[in-house]
This record gives sequence, C-alpha cells and structure tokens, in this order.
Amino acid sequence: MSATTVAIAVIDDHPLLREGVSSTLQSVDGFEVVDQGESYQDALRIAHEAMPDIIMLDISMPGGGVEAARDIHEALPSIKLVMLTASEDEKDVMTALQAGANAYILKGIGGKQLIEIIRRVSSGETFITPSLATSILMHSYNQEPAASPGLLDKLNERESSILKALSRGLTNKQIADELFLSEKTIKHYMTNILQKLQVKNRVEAALMAHKIKP
Repeated sequence: MSATTVAIAVIDDHPLLREGVSSTLQSVDGFEVVDQGESYQDALRIAHEAMPDIIMLDISMPGGGVEAARDIHEALPSIKLVMLTASEDEKDVMTALQAGANAYILKGIGGKQLIEIIRRVSSGETFITPSLATSILMHSYNQEPAASPGLLDKLNERESSILKALSRGLTNKQIADELFLSEKTIKHYMTNILQKLQVKNRVEAALMAHKIKP
C-alpha cells in the first residue's frame, strides 16, 4: 500500500451491502479496503489493529454504530468516521456528529457519489446528506435562535462570506473558485472559523451560519 493510498474499513451487519460497498471502493485507484466487520466489537478491533484512514459504520449494527464512533474517536482521533445508514432521524444525525463522525450518508447513495464523499472526507472535509442538513438547520433555527451570537461577531467579513458559502454545501475548492482565492487559503480561513466559533467541524459551523445577517 503506497503512502497516498486511503485505507478504508467497512462495518455493517448486512453482508450484501457491506460487500457491495467494499467492492465499489476497492475498484477505485488510491483506495484500499483493508478489512470488514459487522459489529461494535469488530469496529474497535479493526480500528486498533489495522488503523485505517477511514472507517464506515452503520448506526444500527450490533453494539451500536454511534457507540463505536464515539469510542474510536476518543481512542484514535486521527481515524475519520463515516456513518452509512438508513436512519433519517435528526437525533441520530446530531448524536453521530457529536460522537465524532466526519460524514453522515444515507444508504441508497450511488457509487460515484459515495466515492466523491469518501475523497472529500479523506481530504479533511465533513459531509452530511443535503436533505438532512437542511432539516437540522431548520431545527437549529427553531430551537436555538439566539445561540452564541457573540461568537459570530468574532468573524471578519471574509470569514463570514466563507461560512455562508459553507452553509450552502460548497466544498473548499468551490468556495475558493467563487471567492477567487486559493484552496489553501480557504483551508486556512476554515481553521480560523472553527476556532472562533468553538466548534469541532464544518457541519457544526454550518449550523450557526443562518444567524449571520445577509
């Protein structure tokens, strides 16, 4: 396995789906599926033994996918966690993100989309299925309209523009193209934004974006 290869483990208690996802990812240059499993115990064992770059987890697998994500994130925070699940429950999405998940994807996604998301996660981005992101944003707006307004005031004009673009689901490259900046510059701004907003990832930052006045 070369230094640039992304090592992936797929954990799901449905063999047909697990093997299908593994086959799709294994066919991609630069991806290698290093192990498979079907439970919390498998996920923790593989995380410690194989230490893959990315572990894909199902929320409803035996032992719990969120529990696995939380324990892996606490023990091995360098491993990126992708939830691939059928659950569209807002609570599941938020719980998974709070547990350390870098992405939340609904089953039924196409192979090309899945590959693109895995690439984005590998490069340090966070992804959530757009329909669920919209639902969570609405829930956040209705439930916490006045949450941490002072944090948003810490952003300068450029950072606010980048945060707005992020809330529209744009990638770093798309934001860079839109603002005529380099992708490296956007990554630098994104790091500052996360620190100023006191959030762990891009999704949590996007949840606050609607509080910025147009």
